Amino acid sequence: MNTFKDHFSGHATTYAAARPHYPESLFEWIASQCKSHSLAWDAGCGNGQASLALTDYFDRVFASDPSASQIASAEPHGSITYAVEPAEHCSLADNSADCVCVAQALHWFDFARFFAEAKRVLKPDGVLFAWTYEKSSVNQDVDVVFEKLYRGTLDDHWPPERKHVESAYRDIVFPFTEIESPHFELRCDWTLSQYLAYLRSWSASQRYLKATGIDAVAVIEDDMRQAWGKPEETHSVIWPLTVRAGRFT
Repeated sequence: MNTFKDHFSGHATTYAAARPHYPESLFEWIASQCKSHSLAWDAGCGNGQASLALTDYFDRVFASDPSASQIASAEPHGSITYAVEPAEHCSLADNSADCVCVAQALHWFDFARFFAEAKRVLKPDGVLFAWTYEKSSVNQDVDVVFEKLYRGTLDDHWPPERKHVESAYRDIVFPFTEIESPHFELRCDWTLSQYLAYLRSWSASQRYLKATGIDAVAVIEDDMRQAWGKPEETHSVIWPLTVRAGRFT
């Protein structure tokens, strides 16, 4: 059964350019929880952002995504093997991976099938890491306009899976012994054009455009310009990052 819901292939290049980068401290912590560092599987890798970061800590990285367009936009690396395949059906051998990482993608998966596959692929002492981030914050003025877009114009256009992101994955039942994770956050110093590109990369923005022919971000762009200040001025954009991790028993 194909459960792949493709919200990003149509703008894979834009998506790759507009996504915030994960903190190095996240990958340092991931590596510290693994007993060996031969192979990491990045499931639902998208454009390979997390895959590249994992190469600093693991000998090999297997990066899979069901979207051929996303894989095509990923940066090649000698330690990474990219594969177009669903997370629920991985071509890796049994007991082969030291860790399985899922970066902002778990909410798209069939949970039962993926967890069974992760358990099969992981070594007996391997660890599963799944992380997510939801709404960014800049400052009070910008955040007010942000909410007009997020909860106003786009409210009916978010995929239903978004609810898992909004709950920071707390509503997902994890079938393993959890490991407590430190606090992490994403931080980008962006100009207005970079911030607007990020808003346009949202799945809801793309769904709204497809349904109406209207760029939802353009609707709030004048208000955002007024809230932002000088367009070339940079502001810190911050996202709280939630990690759920554990070992299967």
